[in-house]
Amino acid sequence: ISGFLISSILFKSLRHGDFSFIEFYARRVCRIFPALILVFVACYAVGWFVLFPAEFKQLGKHMLAGAGFIQNFVLNSEAGYFDTSSELKPLMHLWSLSIEEQFYLLFPALIWAVWRLGQKAVLALLVVLAMVSFGVNMASTDRDATQAFFMPYTRCWELLSGGVLAYAQLYQAGSVTQTVQRWVFPLPLLRRLPSPEHRAAALNNGFAVLGLLLVLGASVGLDQRTPYPGAWALLPVVGAWLLILAGPGAWLNREILASRVAVFIGRISYPLYLWHWPILSFARILSGASPAPSVRIAVLALSFLLAWLTYVALEMPLRAWSRIWAKSAALCLAIGLLGAVGFHTAQHGGLGFRAIARLSGSQADDGGDGGNSLSDCGIEDRASKTLFGNCAKDKRGQVRFALLGDSKAAALYPGLVRTSHAGARWMFIGGNGPHGAPVPLLSDDPAWASFQPLIKVAAKTIQENKDIDRVVIVTAIRAIFKIDDGVAAANSKTYDYLYLKNLAQSSSYQATLEAFSATLSGFEKAGKKVTIVVDNPALPAPEDCISRTTSLGFINRLLSNKPNADCFVPLQDFNAQIALYRKLLDALSRRYPKTVDIFDPTDIYCDSSSGICGPARAGRPLYAYTDHISDYAAGLVGARLNQYLLQQ
Repeated sequence: ISGFLISSILFKSLRHGDFSFIEFYARRVCRIFPALILVFVACYAVGWFVLFPAEFKQLGKHMLAGAGFIQNFVLNSEAGYFDTSSELKPLMHLWSLSIEEQFYLLFPALIWAVWRLGQKAVLALLVVLAMVSFGVNMASTDRDATQAFFMPYTRCWELLSGGVLAYAQLYQAGSVTQTVQRWVFPLPLLRRLPSPEHRAAALNNGFAVLGLLLVLGASVGLDQRTPYPGAWALLPVVGAWLLILAGPGAWLNREILASRVAVFIGRISYPLYLWHWPILSFARILSGASPAPSVRIAVLALSFLLAWLTYVALEMPLRAWSRIWAKSAALCLAIGLLGAVGFHTAQHGGLGFRAIARLSGSQADDGGDGGNSLSDCGIEDRASKTLFGNCAKDKRGQVRFALLGDSKAAALYPGLVRTSHAGARWMFIGGNGPHGAPVPLLSDDPAWASFQPLIKVAAKTIQENKDIDRVVIVTAIRAIFKIDDGVAAANSKTYDYLYLKNLAQSSSYQATLEAFSATLSGFEKAGKKVTIVVDNPALPAPEDCISRTTSLGFINRLLSNKPNADCFVPLQDFNAQIALYRKLLDALSRRYPKTVDIFDPTDIYCDSSSGICGPARAGRPLYAYTDHISDYAAGLVGARLNQYLLQQ
C-alpha cells in the first residue's frame, strides 16, 4: 500500500514536471516525524519509571536507531541465542518504518534518473528490481531467516510491487485491463454476463474478495514457526495488490473499505501503528508474562484512543502550519535531539541512578571481569581462534586454571575472574559463537559432529599449556544430552524452561558417557586435574520472574506483584529431573578417581531449608537470560569455586 501511494505521488510529479527532491523529503518529514517524536517521548518517559538499567539502555539504543531509521539493522545484529525476546522491546516495530524510509531515500533518485529513458524503461526497472529482491528473499529465508526478515533488499519487492501497480494504472491502465480480461474472461461464468461492463465489474469484485481472503488468511494462518518472508509473504502482498487493483468500484471496496469506520481507521493508521506495539510491550514487561485477554483488549482500546488523539491534536494542527520548510527543519531538530538522548542513555548503561533501579534491587551486573581479561587463550592459529565465542585470560598474573565450556561457562567466567586469587588466575576457551560451542564430547558419533572442530582445538590447547594444572568444565545438561530447550537461533524466542523433564527419556546416556570419557582421558594423559561443575536449575525466563517495583505508585497498585509460581521449583523435583545427569557425573568420577571431581553449587540456587529453587537470592536475580546465571550468581559461584580449588 505504501509503495502504491508514494509511487503514485512520485510518478504524477515527474509527469507534470514539478518534482522536487527537497519538497518530497520535506513532506515525508512532516508526515512521519510528528507522531514518531511523540511516541519516542512517551516511551522514554514510561521507561524512565518502569525499566531496569539494562532494559532502559536497550530502549535508548533503539530510540537512536529509530531516529536514524536503521532499527532493522540494529535488530538484525541483536538477533540470536542471547537476544531479548521481541515482546520486551517497546520500539521493535520500527524495523518496518526503517525499511520504508531507506527505500524512499533511494527510490526517487533512481526513478528520476531512469525517467528520461521512457515509460517502458521505468516499468522494466520496477519489475526487474522487484523480481531480483523477491529472488533474494526466497534464497535467504531458509539460509538466514533473520536477515531475510530485516534487510531492505529482501523486503523492497513488497514496496516495488505497489510501485509497479501504481505505474501500470497511471500509464498502462488500458493494457492492464485488457491483459487481465484476456486471462479471465474466457471463464464460463463470466461469458454468461450480458456486457463487457458487467464482466469487468464481476472481475473487480472477484479481485477484491480474493484479496481480502488472502490478507485475512495471512493474519490468522501465519505464526512464528512460519518461514517468513519467503513465499508466504505473497499472501498479504498479493492480497493488498488485488484489493488495490479492484479499484473503488468493487462492492467490497465501495461498501466496506470505504465505510466511515474503515476510513477512520485509515486516517489514524500511522499513529495506531506507532502506539500499539509499545503499549503491548510495556504491558508484557509489567505483567511478567503474556498479558491477560482483558489487558490486551484494554491495550487495543488505549491504542485507538491515543492514535485518534495524536491525529486530531498533533497531526491535524501541524498540517495547518503552511510553512513546510520551517516545520520540517524543526521536526528534524527534534528527532535529532531525541536520538542524542537515546545515545546518551545507551552509553551510560541505562542510567542506573533512577529510582526504579533502587526500588527493585540492582539488576545490573557486579562488575563483570573488571576489565581484567585479554583476548588470548593460547590458540596461535588465527582461524582456529575465531571458532570460539570466547578466548580470554586474566592479565593480572599467573594463569593456573582453564575454564572450558559453552554459554553456561561464559556466564560464569566473569565471576571467576573477579573472585580469583594471585597465582591462580583463569583462562577461558569456549562460549557460544557463530560456529557453536566446545561441548566436551569427543566422538565420531554424527550426533555430536558439530562439536568436534571446537572441542578438539580447545582440548589440545589446554593439554599443551604447561601452566594449567586444572581444567574446570561447565556445560549445559541440554547440550551433552541433546535436549531441545525450544530456543530458536534465528528470529524468535521460544524458550521452554521445562526441558529438563525430557532428560529421563534420553537414549544417549551410554554414548554421552563414552564421549565425555574420551575428553577426560586426554586431560588425564596430559596430567591435568578436572573439575566438573553441576549445571543449574532451569526456570522461566528471568523477565517473567522479576518482582518489579516501579517508581510510580499507581502502576504499582495495578501490578499484582505476586510471584510467578512457575519460577519456584522444589529441590526434590530438580534432583529427580537430573537423576540421569547425576548418574553420568558419578560414573565419570568413578572412572577417573584420581583426575575428576565434582563441584556442586546447587545450594546457591536452591534454599536447602525450604527445599525450593528460585529466581533470586537476597533480593538479587540469579538468572540473566533463559537458564543462564546472572553476573551476581557468577560471583557467588566463582568465590566458592576459587576457594574450593585452592584447597584441592
